[in-house]
Amino acid sequence: MSKAELRARLDEIGVRPSKMLGQNFLLDTNLAKAIVADLEPSEGDHLVEVGPGMGALTVHILATPARRITLIERDHRLAAELTQRYTAEIASGRLAIRQGDSAKTDLLSLFGYGPVKMVGNLPYSASTAIISHFTAAASPACRLVLMVQREVAERLAASPGHKDYAALTVQLGRRWSVRKLRIVPPDVFWPRPAVESAVIEVSKRPVEGLPNPDPEGFSALVRQGFSSRRKQLRSLLKLPLGVWDDWASAKGHPVTARAEDLPVDHWADLALHVTPPGHDHPGEMCDVVDSDDRILESRLRSEVHVNNSLHRAVHLWIFNSRGELFLQKRSPWKINHPDQWCSSAAGHVDTGETYEEAAHREMKEEIGADCPLVKFWKVGASEETGYEFVEYLVGLCDGPFCFAPGEVETGAFFPIEQIRRWVERTPDEFTPLFKMAAAKFLGETERLIKLVSGT
Repeated sequence: MSKAELRARLDEIGVRPSKMLGQNFLLDTNLAKAIVADLEPSEGDHLVEVGPGMGALTVHILATPARRITLIERDHRLAAELTQRYTAEIASGRLAIRQGDSAKTDLLSLFGYGPVKMVGNLPYSASTAIISHFTAAASPACRLVLMVQREVAERLAASPGHKDYAALTVQLGRRWSVRKLRIVPPDVFWPRPAVESAVIEVSKRPVEGLPNPDPEGFSALVRQGFSSRRKQLRSLLKLPLGVWDDWASAKGHPVTARAEDLPVDHWADLALHVTPPGHDHPGEMCDVVDSDDRILESRLRSEVHVNNSLHRAVHLWIFNSRGELFLQKRSPWKINHPDQWCSSAAGHVDTGETYEEAAHREMKEEIGADCPLVKFWKVGASEETGYEFVEYLVGLCDGPFCFAPGEVETGAFFPIEQIRRWVERTPDEFTPLFKMAAAKFLGETERLIKLVSGT
């Protein structure tokens, strides 16, 4: 759409570009096409566009083979214009249009349509809030290609020691990498902004070799460290005597180092050093059982797994008062089924525990809550179950929940129909045991809720 066509259409629908909403409409068709191509869209993807405006990127997004497309537009007039323009695509079920603030949009409802790749020409004033929202632990996004103010791009992609290296750089860098793709001049927009823009790619970092600190402890440490850039970390962090000096020496930093001197992974290592993880699974003892689930002996958990010995485990299905099921996403640092969605809580039965005692312990340890539990299924040990006898228990709890660092990446309640669609479309996102139980019980959730509620 040319500048003249754009202005004419905006006049027709009674829209004047809003500075408050950061409305600068992209005019360059080749640039729009290149930005969408940078997403590397594929057939099974769910593409989410933030701030589609008058559809400069949208027209190229619709030309991709993506399975699902969602547009999120804050301006209700532009959302109405896009809805009118793309009636057929909406009717087909491939396209959905939401009116609302992208920095507050319901991310959970985006799950279940395939891997989410997000693209957008972000308003300058809200770009960091939107990026933080879509890169949070509960976000389904795996890749973002965004147009942002050049200054923001420089800060997000900055290296240690650079003046732009900041808390935002480190917070994002723990799990994501940022790459500048191109600088964009002001004259490709209308109205023309006063500054240059940049297109950036934000992608998930592989976790192999990365430190795995408590995310909240990491964030708090980084905020404290960057609270006064001119001060040395030794005085800012207020660590126990000798802790900073010993750590800095071991990592090759002078004891006089400041926040901008530490690479992202060194910040993560420092957080891990200050607050060690609370779980030490290799030392746990498990009961080894026979084919009839009778206890034979106790062995270290690590030995049980190496030898494929028969042992015991529990899986919990926790519903809320709305009948939604809580799912947890396993930490990407887990050895078995990393980054996959699973039951509300799950774990091994330790030596001397009953199944029910283990279930209550796992619920408290993994999601920080507890409630009455009722057994509803037991699965025999097999290769498919990881040589575990598994008891399934159901409970009712609305939370709040607190996730165990290193165990649970995130978790949330989901409507049953959304889970059913999600498992069907992207089964690889779930653990084998959850898929086994889902195939049998997702259609019986009302019965399960009645079972635990006593009605």
